[in-house]
Amino acid sequence: MVTGGAGFIGSHLCERLLREGNSVICLDNFLTGRKENISHLMEHKLFDLIEHDIIYPYHIEPVDEIYHLACPASPVHYQHDPIKTMKISVMGSYNVLGMAKRHGSRILLASTSEIYGDPLVHPQPEQYWGNVNTVGPRSCYDEGKRCAETLFMDYHRQEKVRIKIVRIFNTYGPGMLPDDGRVISNFILQALQDQDITIYGDGSQTRSFQYIDDLIEGLLKMMQTDEGFTGPVNIGNPREFTIRELAERIITLSGASSKLVYMPLPVDDPKQRRPDITLAREMLDWEPAIRLDEGLTRMISFFRKKLKKETIEANVNSLS
Repeated sequence: MVTGGAGFIGSHLCERLLREGNSVICLDNFLTGRKENISHLMEHKLFDLIEHDIIYPYHIEPVDEIYHLACPASPVHYQHDPIKTMKISVMGSYNVLGMAKRHGSRILLASTSEIYGDPLVHPQPEQYWGNVNTVGPRSCYDEGKRCAETLFMDYHRQEKVRIKIVRIFNTYGPGMLPDDGRVISNFILQALQDQDITIYGDGSQTRSFQYIDDLIEGLLKMMQTDEGFTGPVNIGNPREFTIRELAERIITLSGASSKLVYMPLPVDDPKQRRPDITLAREMLDWEPAIRLDEGLTRMISFFRKKLKKETIEANVNSLS
C-alpha cells in the first residue's frame, strides 16, 4: 500500500512497484494528489485506488509493505491548512502504524530534510538533531514529521513494528504540480513564459536537488534492508548549488530571456541544505545517478508539453 499514492512521489512509486510485478493499493484523498497522476494506472489489473483521508482509521486486507507518503510537502500546500497538515503527520502515522501492527507489515515513513530546520551543521548527517523553530509558519510540517518519526520509533520499540525511516531531500521530476511553490517548478515555468525569475533572498542560499528516479530507487532499497536496520537515512543528492546558479542553469537550458529579480526571504527559510549520504552508501548501496542538467532538461520538456496542452485546451474552450 502507498499512502499519498496519487501525489508526485507516490504516483512514481506506484508505477515502479507495478512494473516490478507487485499488487499495489493507492490510498489518497486528493488533497494535493491528482487523479491525472495515476490515470494511466487505473486499468492495471494489479492496481487498486482507495479514496480516503488517512487521519481517519481504515481497515484493509493484510499487505506486505506500507509506504507512508501521505502529507502535503510544499510550503504553499502545508501552510494553507497547518492544522490539517499536523493531523496528517501525527494521526495519519498513528493509523498506518496500527495497520502495520495488525498485519505484521513492513512500513516505511517518508520523512523530510525539513526536520533539520535551518541547520547549524553542514552537510546534515542523520545524527544531527536539527535547528527548528517550533512556533514558526513552517513548524506544522517540520514538527509534524519529527513527531511522526517519534511515533514510528516508539511503535518499533514497544510494539515490535518493522519500520523504516527515510529523510527525503529536495526532489523534482515530471508530475510536479505547477502551483506547488517549489523552486524548480517556479523557475522553469517562469523561464518558459519569458517571465522574470523570482529569487527569494540574495540567491546565495544553497539546495541539493535529486531527480525522482533516484529517490524511488532509494525508497525501494531501504524497504529491503535487514530487519534490524530502521534508519533514519538521508536520501538526497549531495551536490550543492546556490539558488542563483539554479536559476541561471534553467535560463540557459530553456533558452529563455528571463531576468533575475530578488524578493525578501520567507520566514525560517533555511540558508543551507545538503545531505550527508554516507549511511545510504554504506547500508543501501545507493547514491544518485542523474545529474542536475539531465534532470532539468527532462523537467523543462515536461512543463513545455504541459503548457502547450493547456494553451490548446484554452483555445478549444474559447471556440466552443
